[in-house]
Amino acid sequence: MPLQQATKDGDARAPIVRDARRGAQRAVFDARQRLTSSSGTRAAFDFELLDEYANSRLSGALAVPALLLILALFASLWVPPLIALCWAGLVIAANTGVVLLCQQFKRSPRERFNAGQWTTRFVLAETLYGMSWALLALAGFIVSAESLSVVSFAMVLVGIAANAVSTRTLPAATLTSTAPATLAVAASLLIAGGLLDYALAAVLIGGEIFFVYLARQLHRSELETVAHQAEKDALISELEAARQMSDEARRHAEQANIAKSQFLATMSHELRTPLNAIIGFSEVLKSELLGAHQVPQYKEYAADIHNSGQHLLNLINELLDLSRIEAGKYELNEEAVSLVEIAEDCRRMMEIRAKSKGIELAFHFGKYLPKLWGDERAIRQVVLNLLSNAIKFTPAGGKVVLVVQRSGDGGQMISVRDNGPGIPEDEIETVLSSFGQGSLAQKSAEQGAGLGLPIVQKIMELHQGRFDLFSKLRFGTEVIATFPRARVMDALAPIVEKKDRVEIISDAG
Repeated sequence: MPLQQATKDGDARAPIVRDARRGAQRAVFDARQRLTSSSGTRAAFDFELLDEYANSRLSGALAVPALLLILALFASLWVPPLIALCWAGLVIAANTGVVLLCQQFKRSPRERFNAGQWTTRFVLAETLYGMSWALLALAGFIVSAESLSVVSFAMVLVGIAANAVSTRTLPAATLTSTAPATLAVAASLLIAGGLLDYALAAVLIGGEIFFVYLARQLHRSELETVAHQAEKDALISELEAARQMSDEARRHAEQANIAKSQFLATMSHELRTPLNAIIGFSEVLKSELLGAHQVPQYKEYAADIHNSGQHLLNLINELLDLSRIEAGKYELNEEAVSLVEIAEDCRRMMEIRAKSKGIELAFHFGKYLPKLWGDERAIRQVVLNLLSNAIKFTPAGGKVVLVVQRSGDGGQMISVRDNGPGIPEDEIETVLSSFGQGSLAQKSAEQGAGLGLPIVQKIMELHQGRFDLFSKLRFGTEVIATFPRARVMDALAPIVEKKDRVEIISDAG
């Protein structure tokens, strides 16, 4: 008992230990990812973030030059057009270098991806790009127009906003692409020395801080998106792996079930042939057909051998029936049958057994029930199994009631009710499973294989019917097998002959 308890405790702790080990492995993996990541998050996220940066820059490959040309035309109203075009050309060239580097990144194989190297390349390219924007401050020293400070302020602010959004997934690039122009133009404004220039310089520096902060927030949002996508992909992978394992387990179970069915089908003849001989010869010995036994115990031994052989034969038959049903090889030999006649035959067969235990076996049936389309042998097995179970577990002096009548949906039903000890609610599912036995069956001297009710369920499924079990401790058990209305042959009302006339009786009676 202590060993069994220890085993149960070990089994209960196994999932907890497994989860703790998995959590520790995940923590170590996350720490290693952060240490090897250039972004301080996960090495697996570095490629996604840089890829998003490259996509953003490539998507603006034409839009940025167009914006620069517009700004150059706007600036040419205050500065010489040649100077404005030269500035725009330098910035476009620097932007082209960034775009070409992004294209190279997209073409490079992911297997050779090095986050540190590519981050350094992108930051250097963005630094050159930012310095080309900073050349705008030279216009203030070339042309001393009072309104030029406002123009340069507006142009740099537009550049800061565009670069901050484009480089949001690479925070270092955001700073290097915007800070040079901001500092250069702010310095030129401060050197100009006017009150308006001071205000514009302050606003420009504030705008730089704001857009860098905005880029950081966008980077964090993008990082969360990548993390959620990675978690979703991992979950999908786990579900796919679990599905494959489930399919593999199902295939193994199906193969094992087929192997079991084939084994039983192959061994049925090998088992039945000697078993029939045992039953036959033990019947001869028990009946003393060849003369009386000189030792009385021999007759008792022969009866025990005969009963054991019969029990084993019934068990083999149940196993074969269940295996054929599960393998889909149980074929119904359907014909028009009378459910009342089958129930009456089964009642007569079980009446001797019921009387030997002092159990009253009652039978009630509805009048003028039409015939049923089904397999007579299978239906007979259903009734016999239900009656046998009821008599087996009903104590002496009890009562078993067999009822055949119409069901509520127009079909026909067989009900077997006893006043035995009943079945605990938590054991009903076990009783209905193959080889399942409740606590009462384990204590009873008439134990079976636990196949009676599962076979009844399978046979009712083959007839498109329903099987229900209702039980309550100390109040008895009722089992109901219901055949569907589609199997009831009541297209024509039954004809009853009475003396000199013939009457057609409706189904209602």
